Amino acid sequence: MTKPHVFITRPMPHWLTEKLEQEATLDVWNKNEAVPEEELVRRTAEADGLFCTVSEPVTRNVIEQAPRLKIIATMAVGYNNIDLEAAEEKGVKVAHTPGVLTETTADLTFALLMAAARRLPEAMDTIRKNEWGSWAPFAFTGQDIYGATLGIIGMGRIGEAVAKRAGGFDMNILYHNRSRKREAEERTGAVYAELDELLEQADFICVLAPATPETEKLINAEAFRKMKKTAVFINTSRGTTVDEKALVNALREGEIFSAGLDVFENEPIGADHPLLSLSNVVALPHIGSASEKTRRQMADMTADHILQGLHGLSLTHEAPGK
Repeated sequence: MTKPHVFITRPMPHWLTEKLEQEATLDVWNKNEAVPEEELVRRTAEADGLFCTVSEPVTRNVIEQAPRLKIIATMAVGYNNIDLEAAEEKGVKVAHTPGVLTETTADLTFALLMAAARRLPEAMDTIRKNEWGSWAPFAFTGQDIYGATLGIIGMGRIGEAVAKRAGGFDMNILYHNRSRKREAEERTGAVYAELDELLEQADFICVLAPATPETEKLINAEAFRKMKKTAVFINTSRGTTVDEKALVNALREGEIFSAGLDVFENEPIGADHPLLSLSNVVALPHIGSASEKTRRQMADMTADHILQGLHGLSLTHEAPGK
């Protein structure tokens, strides 16, 4: 009996490919970069399963030219890169990896908050450049975290996990969400606020909202003008939630104090990106879930989804259809 065919869009460790090879024939894109759409179409056309990442746009064109495709499993929480409507029309199941990366991403979010507040990369660069002179009373002064007000936009799993970490710093916690999360309020002490109220009152603003039409450029020029001049802005959600031109202007003009970013509107970014010219920006290459343990769990879950989909079983985490 011929084994089903699975296309994997990134190099994967041997333990994972060996697991899948027991039940499928694999075709692996052995480059750590996004598969060009033309190549994605060609190699998915013969596939029964597609193991992808958030970087590959799995468009209607890709799906419609893959008549054997049964399952698309993305190694990510977000699935806005996949045309769910086209998948549903073709009877293709879509799976993602929520939950498993919650704590790791919350750790990274808080690390960015602290680094941007206390100007850590900027201070470290002084040593690397051999520019550290004598101790100066007001050199690299940043913003206090303990006892400050944290505003969380998007109180999902990660938002709640960040709120729990903020409790250890005795922070006052405001949150905004499309619906109130009363159980999260009880667990974390967070207080619901309208968006404008949060923007005006928070010392630290963390965006942890999903990428949807409603959240596209939710944080724009008007939003930055409402923030405190001492505000620290953090985004570990999706780059599309922020108007990057407005963010650059807010940082240059001193409308806000600093920013910590793990996501960008168009990824990857290069060294010539305007945000990287600013000393009050801490920028990371989308590593929110990048711990050894978490990435292994994500890959393993994605492999399980592929096998579930090939055998017509219920998916552990199925993305909702359009």
